[in-house]
Amino acid sequence: MAQLQFRHHRLAALAVVSLAVLTVGLAGCSSTKSASSSYQIKNNKVALTTAQIKKNLDTQIITTRQDKQKSLTAKYKAAAENNKYTLDSPYVKVSPYGSSPLSALVTFKTTEAVKVTYTVVGKSDKTSITNTVNGGYTKTHQVPVVGLYADYANTVKITTTTKTGTTKTKTLKLTTSALPKYIKDATITTKNVKKSKMNIGKNKLTIINRTTKQPFAIDADGNVRWYDTNYSQHTIEQWSNGHIMILSKKDIDSDVYNDLIETDYLGRVYNEYSFANKTGSTDGGKETTVIHHDLVELPNHNLLATVSDGSKYKEDTMVEVSHKTGKIVKVIDMKKLLPKSMWAKYQKGSDGKVDWLHQNAVDYDKNDKSIVISSRNQDMIMKLDYKTDHIKWIYSGKKKSTWPKAYRKYLLTPAKGTTVTGGQHGLYLLNNGGNSSANSENFILYDNNIAVTNGNKQTSGKYSQAVQYHVNQKKMTIKQTWAYGKSLGKTNFTSVIGYAEKQSNGNVLIDFGYKNGGQESNIIEVTKSGEQVFNATMKNAAAKAYAYRAYRVPFYDSAYKFDATKS
Repeated sequence: MAQLQFRHHRLAALAVVSLAVLTVGLAGCSSTKSASSSYQIKNNKVALTTAQIKKNLDTQIITTRQDKQKSLTAKYKAAAENNKYTLDSPYVKVSPYGSSPLSALVTFKTTEAVKVTYTVVGKSDKTSITNTVNGGYTKTHQVPVVGLYADYANTVKITTTTKTGTTKTKTLKLTTSALPKYIKDATITTKNVKKSKMNIGKNKLTIINRTTKQPFAIDADGNVRWYDTNYSQHTIEQWSNGHIMILSKKDIDSDVYNDLIETDYLGRVYNEYSFANKTGSTDGGKETTVIHHDLVELPNHNLLATVSDGSKYKEDTMVEVSHKTGKIVKVIDMKKLLPKSMWAKYQKGSDGKVDWLHQNAVDYDKNDKSIVISSRNQDMIMKLDYKTDHIKWIYSGKKKSTWPKAYRKYLLTPAKGTTVTGGQHGLYLLNNGGNSSANSENFILYDNNIAVTNGNKQTSGKYSQAVQYHVNQKKMTIKQTWAYGKSLGKTNFTSVIGYAEKQSNGNVLIDFGYKNGGQESNIIEVTKSGEQVFNATMKNAAAKAYAYRAYRVPFYDSAYKFDATKS
């Protein structure tokens, strides 16, 4: 599970809403002293204070799932410490925590220090999953096996290697259960598969991160090789320790997803963060989902999430939550930062909420300690200094003359041929934390190309595409450097959801998640020149269980180690 660009993750409203007549001017005064005298934008006065938002969301760390797993972890700890389990006769448990049926834990001891490698034998060429267990040469071995087939007697080969190079192999047969209904019914078909040109390596699968129901992962043949029984919504993110963050819920029959689980591909739970949204809401106190689209790990390991704050406005706030305490330590209310004319008179939706921004992506720029965000309902992308919340740049199709004067210096000028996005999703930075300059950045996103308020009305609805951009902040310019999808035309147009992920070999994996009005999701991997090397279609998914995003994931991370002997 190498650290991923899991960028990240919700079903947007379908209504296209027009802005009321814009009014110029900003109300209120700045709550913080400007870091630069040239920064002129002042905060608007808003309905909820930061203290009220923190109270509304009521974030906390809970241990519900961890407590339920204590007896299992104790059992695996005892197995790891028991000398009777050897390579010839290991302890084996398929689906060790009950929530990851296509995984297994294999435990044994050796008299000599060895390193361990395992292979789940694939059904065809380049579908085997091979991993070397982290931890080097040891005598006690806890092998987290991932990538089994469902309803199948899997062949798993475990090989030990001594420091002198002597090897020994044990072949196991691990039988798994059938797929659950909502995965089995979501049929996968593939075409244009060129495995030698795909970015799959020895252990990569494609995660189908769905809007609802169980998430799962497929190999190059389209066979399911991992799934989680927990229902998730929008959010599956890779953390730097090799764990994954899944937004789930306490009750499978509930419509509310307010449990954020830190888990691994075996299903062991390490942390749980609980959210609520009752106090101060305008719907009579009924609890609603708080985290809605995206989540990112900050350098201090805290989580930054896109949330609804409990007011009549939704999906226009971000909160930083401490990974140690579960408490909110920072709030960014976008109503304070953008012109009041954008949100004060925006029409309410059918739920009585004002979805004026609909933020669906956030990424943290390690180069200059800022964040980039995507707003579907303003057809806008922008960058903020994370410490001061000051705007660095804005890009949208909204005419410069209609912006209040204080904002105009932050508007990017597009180069000729550069796409104006419409209802876009999944923006994330490339080369993040590398050697790239803080004054220029490259990023990729999925352009739905639906003009909600400021998109390109001439092309709206004709196609959707993955687009890569380059921003030069010194010159305040933006240039489109690559795109794919226009040639597919209206067939692959998707009014909502979608994702584009740049691969390490230069390919791009694109999720046309709401193709044919949600009747299917189409995931395509293309080379830089536009050659399709993988094309998978998911049909017959349950209601709202579309492919919100698709990620190509190494199913073993250099930072991950399973150890039942440690809590």
